[in-house]
Amino acid sequence: MVTMVLVPLVLGLIQVGLVIHVRNTLAAAATEGARYGATIDRTPADGAARTREQVRGAISDRFAQDISAGRESVDGVPTVVVTVRAAVPPLGLWGPGVDLTVSGHGIQETAP
Repeated sequence: MVTMVLVPLVLGLIQVGLVIHVRNTLAAAATEGARYGATIDRTPADGAARTREQVRGAISDRFAQDISAGRESVDGVPTVVVTVRAAVPPLGLWGPGVDLTVSGHGIQETAP
């Protein structure tokens, strides 16, 4: 009787942990890529490539399919923004996905 309650509860907690882990990893990779792309000798495309490399190394290629980067002005400050869109399966590694969109920002460096 107790097992019928505890097993789904534990499996649900594991799934929530998996989704949060993937979201946090994607956000960290996007931020790293944005900072890399914002350096004086790099472009936003370099930041997107760095993000793709980070995601592939940390999780899987399937989460690195939709990565975009560009320049924006945030409160008058030029920044590089890297955005990652991915679908995280709600049932472990199978099933239809929960869509996630995360962005990372890096302040654009300028020559003195």
